[in-house]
Amino acid sequence: MEVMEAIRSRRSIRKYTDEPVSEADVKDILEAAMMAPSAGNAQPWQFVVVDDPEKLAACKDVNPYAAMAPKAPLGVLVCGDMSLEKFPGYWPQDCAAAVQNMLLAVHGKGLGAVWTGIHPIVEREEGFARLFGLPENVKPLALVVIGHPAQNPTAESRYKAERVHRNEW
Repeated sequence: MEVMEAIRSRRSIRKYTDEPVSEADVKDILEAAMMAPSAGNAQPWQFVVVDDPEKLAACKDVNPYAAMAPKAPLGVLVCGDMSLEKFPGYWPQDCAAAVQNMLLAVHGKGLGAVWTGIHPIVEREEGFARLFGLPENVKPLALVVIGHPAQNPTAESRYKAERVHRNEW
């Protein structure tokens, strides 16, 4: 799939079939995430692959926007590792770039995913840290819920010329 077509056709998928995601696909998705740019090339990310149905079910109790997680075969908790930062404070941007790469890789493989936000909501950060036993220096950014899509949403172009400014406001 050509990159612009992938960007234009990728949608958030919240309904999945029962088919598991292969280990080869998981590795490819995480490899894509780890190819993301980061401040000073610090790569301050850590990933928790979640395929335990009980853990996936518990995610909805911490983040109400992860209500689809119990019906998905896989989730990836994307975290920033403060001990790996070269430039403090950039970890959310770095990890967000990793999430976007993941979403495009998932789509390119014919799978579906949705980005469920955690950071900067402190209650969600603390809840996911407890649920997954994260060390103190590791902060959760997002839970990406992944599976074989059981829906096929489409979208119109979102380009808005009135939001583009050149050289000044």
